[in-house]
Amino acid sequence: MGPNDIYFRYQELQRYLGWSEEDARRVQLAAKIAEPHFGPLIEDFYAEIQQYPDALKVIKGGIEQIERLKQTLSGWLRSLFAGHYDQEYVNRRWQIGRRHVEIGLGQAYPDAALARLRKGLIRVLSQDWEAEAAELIETVSSLNMLLDLDLAIIHEAYEDEYMSQIQRSERLAAIGQVAGGIAHELRNPLNAVKTSAYYLSHARNPTPEKTREHLQRIERQVTLADGVITTLSDFAKLPTPNLQPFSITECINEVLQSHPVSEAFQVAFDCPATLPRAQGDMKQMQIVFDNLIRNARDAMPEKGRLNITATQVEHSLNIAFADNGTGISPEILNRITEPLFSTKARGIGLGLAIVQSILNKNNATLDVKSELNQGSTFTVLLEQSES
Repeated sequence: MGPNDIYFRYQELQRYLGWSEEDARRVQLAAKIAEPHFGPLIEDFYAEIQQYPDALKVIKGGIEQIERLKQTLSGWLRSLFAGHYDQEYVNRRWQIGRRHVEIGLGQAYPDAALARLRKGLIRVLSQDWEAEAAELIETVSSLNMLLDLDLAIIHEAYEDEYMSQIQRSERLAAIGQVAGGIAHELRNPLNAVKTSAYYLSHARNPTPEKTREHLQRIERQVTLADGVITTLSDFAKLPTPNLQPFSITECINEVLQSHPVSEAFQVAFDCPATLPRAQGDMKQMQIVFDNLIRNARDAMPEKGRLNITATQVEHSLNIAFADNGTGISPEILNRITEPLFSTKARGIGLGLAIVQSILNKNNATLDVKSELNQGSTFTVLLEQSES
């Protein structure tokens, strides 16, 4: 969150608690009673911390650091009673929460520490109060509200920074997984290219057939490597979709042209001529359909049939891809669209993650049903175009 967002959030919390200028005035007037006690309260605060090893372990600078922290706490208390709770004040509180994450201090200790300070401040106000008791009650109420606002902002900062650290760690872990997957997928074709290139460079009078064999091998392996790079690029650079009416028949027929039918892989496409047009980005949906057809083909390595059926269901369009392949076990069915998850010996597990990402952007959904050794049905549910 940026400074403006943080301050806006603080103002929201003020309104929620009913904080007013009168509350600020009461706390400011109480400063003359509280300030003479800041020193003893701070000493008590850090003396108590030193009794708890888990809290003390984050203070690695010894006595010198504790003395600096005492000065920081003194400044915090003075600003608490200053009566001016502007953006700079709020940002300083936010930084406290972030710092707790950085040094590895759990939220339980700051919460308990603030409760101890709260108790001490209320005690000294009650001891030295000379005005009406009703005014003391109102002042303590205002001080409690202010401390709760401080604690709320510190908590939000803590959670924000903690989640940022988790996300950074997850991104680094994902980068490592992707890098490992890419390295694995590229190493095999590159080794094959290297072997063929070495042969062509060093062979004495190779036959034309042998030369052609190695050149074709190089071409195949380069195509494999290009496929890995294309898959990664598709996942990383998915643009915002251009949602337009498009024909399901035209879209799928274009995709099928790149998937030659053979005795081992047969495809049947059934789409009624009266089927309404879908609403989505046709180019992106072709990536979806291409992935689903490729997955079906891979699930039927020896021989199989893929039935593609398009139907209208109320105001939506269902496009089902049903194969009679190996199927997917129930244990992993709910994970197949996760990035980097793959059931294949080869592959970096981005195909169905790309499918899911595109469908989300196109206001579409994916339903998967599968039985081991029976086959799988992937059904895409698309919005129907109104035009």
